[in-house]
Amino acid sequence: MAKIIIIGGGVAGLSAGIYALLSGHKAVIYEKHTEAGGNLTGWQRGPYHIDNCIHWLTGTNSATKTYKMWKTLGVLDNGIYSPPSLYTCELDGRRLSLCRGADRLENELISVSPADISEIRSFASAVRAAAYLSGLCGGKKTDITKLFRYFKMTAGELAEKFSHPLIKMFLSSFLTEDFGSLGLIFVFASFCYGNADLPRGGSKEAARNMVRRFLSLHGELHTGVAAEKLLLDKNTARSVLLDDGTEVKGDYFILTADPEPSYVRLTGKSLPRALYKMKNNGKLSRFSSVHCAFSCPRNLDFDGDLVFEMTEDAKILSGAKYLTLRNFSHESSYAPEGETVLQAFFFCREDRCRQIIDLDRNKKAYEKIKKITAECVSGQIELRYPGLKGKLRLLDVWTPATYRKFTGSDCGTYMSYAFSSGYVPKTCRNRADGIKNVYLATQWLQPPGGLPTAANAGKNAVACINRAENRVSRSKRMP
Repeated sequence: MAKIIIIGGGVAGLSAGIYALLSGHKAVIYEKHTEAGGNLTGWQRGPYHIDNCIHWLTGTNSATKTYKMWKTLGVLDNGIYSPPSLYTCELDGRRLSLCRGADRLENELISVSPADISEIRSFASAVRAAAYLSGLCGGKKTDITKLFRYFKMTAGELAEKFSHPLIKMFLSSFLTEDFGSLGLIFVFASFCYGNADLPRGGSKEAARNMVRRFLSLHGELHTGVAAEKLLLDKNTARSVLLDDGTEVKGDYFILTADPEPSYVRLTGKSLPRALYKMKNNGKLSRFSSVHCAFSCPRNLDFDGDLVFEMTEDAKILSGAKYLTLRNFSHESSYAPEGETVLQAFFFCREDRCRQIIDLDRNKKAYEKIKKITAECVSGQIELRYPGLKGKLRLLDVWTPATYRKFTGSDCGTYMSYAFSSGYVPKTCRNRADGIKNVYLATQWLQPPGGLPTAANAGKNAVACINRAENRVSRSKRMP
């Protein structure tokens, strides 16, 4: 049995801890925040709960390996909510939703634009092929060559294959027009085939379930404690120095935070070569978003997300074209009876993220831009829903600067990289260069990151340690 020190108590860290304990090791997690969970979190504003993370969770279809992982980690202990639609686009009074089933998707698109039938059928075939590759078709064979033509298209370029403006918006607004179209197709496949639903209770409860699972296996969790430095003997880490001056020894160390700020500080070494190459890959980009949360009456006329185009002045202020509203009516505990939490957000490219972070250095300027943003967003909501005028109550505003403070990411991202066309997501090596008993477990090992990538990274780090331990055991038995 090895003693494994895990630095960071987010999804990757909790996953690593749980799999380490299930493998018979001792696992100790050190988390700098007062609660574990990392990006898988939410917070209270009076009687209202703001869910900051899960929009859809890949791995809710019981036929998938990821589902089995979530069950092992306790994430789905409260059950699964299957929304009728993932998102809805609205343009000129007409709506188009991503609902269940590739056949239904195909028929909905054809009903909007019969003139695009050839492109629609090709797209729907690609969604079925993506579902087959993801193990979602129950073994029913599908021609995966249907995906090939989309490999070198962005979502924006895919949208331009269609003539109808609502379909163009539907395909280019969800993951942004710069995202590779294959990424969009795989999201569609996941939702159409029941593999992108929501854990009941939301993000915060999912994190708590992971903590309960870890503690039930007799793991050791320390919150409010930051790791300052790994102490090395040549090419081996012997211990970690904590911010209270305590030195803790271990056999293996797993680093789970955003590697750029944490890896260099903890190891004193440069970013591992594979991660450095990924950071400088022109096919990859970083992004974040600006969010406002409001309380409002519960009787909204959409499920999931509603996406619509903002007015020209709002586009100039936000630097974005579309505003997305997210309805949390399915979680009755998030607001008092008769009310719900309505979130509104828009995406930011990296340059805009950095502008906002720069503003945060001046508290008055930052608070002013948050106030102006909230007024702009509420105005856009009231234009779309005049009945909500005077009924929206602002609960909170958060930006890339908020994410930077929370995650340490220099441009305030909460996922790793968006990938453009012509890129196949690859997993980076999870070893620390030149240190034989240190492993990385982070969503930054594979674009686009997210919860499944983080959880898998924790699981894989423990698998590497198990292999290393088996080699040690065999060498000890050798004469």
